[in-house]
Amino acid sequence: MMTRSLSLLASLLCGSAALAEPSLLRTNDIEYARVDGQPLLLDLYRVDSVSAAPLLIWVHGGRWEVGSKEQMPLTALVEHGFALASLDFRPASAARFPGQIHDLKAAIRFLRAQADRYGYSATRIAILGASSGAHLAALVGTTNGHGELEGSFGSHLDQSSSVQAIVSYFGASNLTTILQQSTPYGLGIRTPALQLLLGGLPDEVTALAQLASPVFHVDESDPPLLLLHGDQDPQMPINQSHELQGAYEIRGGVAYFTVVHGAGHGGDAFYDPERVKLVAEFLDQHLR
Repeated sequence: MMTRSLSLLASLLCGSAALAEPSLLRTNDIEYARVDGQPLLLDLYRVDSVSAAPLLIWVHGGRWEVGSKEQMPLTALVEHGFALASLDFRPASAARFPGQIHDLKAAIRFLRAQADRYGYSATRIAILGASSGAHLAALVGTTNGHGELEGSFGSHLDQSSSVQAIVSYFGASNLTTILQQSTPYGLGIRTPALQLLLGGLPDEVTALAQLASPVFHVDESDPPLLLLHGDQDPQMPINQSHELQGAYEIRGGVAYFTVVHGAGHGGDAFYDPERVKLVAEFLDQHLR
């Protein structure tokens, strides 16, 4: 009888603990802007027990052309107590650069304006991205108030598109050097992707390639930056992350660079418990 009572008590306690765990809330397909009659959508993730949480904005990769907001690998950060918005934006085939940046900045303005409605902080926002999404995230973070890159659509032009931290997972930072740094395999991916994004190769549209490169925009006012890059990446040269770290250091910015040894272009190594802890600590330090 004693054993059965203890088993029942343990079962009840476990059940109570499970009920006490915060639940993950997801609101799908929120329209943040409309371009040429087409809605731009985001998904919002929150934990129901956390109010006024810092907000993370996730930008998916996919050569500036493919991928979607469904590809969001950072649920663990939401469970850590952050709200997170995963964005869709116009692909390069529908809008050449800087269309994607205009979309993302419109999304930030919308999200800042809707903070009270959805219950996260309007003043503690970080932008994170992977691969081409990391390139866009870093460019957004280093170009607050830039006349050519802010864009003029969306219903909240009175709001700021600034962010308070940047996390780049194996991203590009200098489109004027990326092809020279690439492996033959990488060239097969990056060359057509850049032609689609820019309307020509970087050395053919030099001014546009510089406008699209975060390293040319870094100054002392930029938010803290965390870079993660695999040393076996065959697609995105690790020197792209080194260049952005260097630009920050030259201008006295706060930048951290973690090399993920043995990792290629993406994969579970970037989102395992060790790396989640690293990113969470960086975000806690600069957003909380």
